[in-house]
Amino acid sequence: VVFPVHPRTRKVIQDLSIDLSSPGLKLMEPVSYLDMLVLEKNTRVILTDSGGVQKKAFFFRVSCVTLRDETEWVETVEVRWNILVNCDPKRILRVLIEARLKVKSSWPYRDGRAAERMVTLAVGIL
Repeated sequence: VVFPVHPRTRKVIQDLSIDLSSPGLKLMEPVSYLDMLVLEKNTRVILTDSGGVQKKAFFFRVSCVTLRDETEWVETVEVRWNILVNCDPKRILRVLIEARLKVKSSWPYRDGRAAERMVTLAVGIL
């Protein structure tokens, strides 16, 4: 697990004396936008409370577990690429383990070639 830790989050972790030492957890300094995109694109599951990260996970076709009870990206939940878990540790763990994270509905968008098809149609009409 890779955890780019925001400075405010790091302060809360320290203030609450939370021990995050684990061989399976790599805490790291915040990363640039482009580095974050690389991390998001090349993972199997993302845990986040960020709306922007939820949407990018969806377009990267990466399962997302959102630490909130609602989202502005309801379509990501409807097609099961995003699961809302609020901050319930047992639910978070259960969702991460469940096989349904791996079984998602079909991609709600087509193949990303709409512009190409539109040009072909336009040329055919002209």
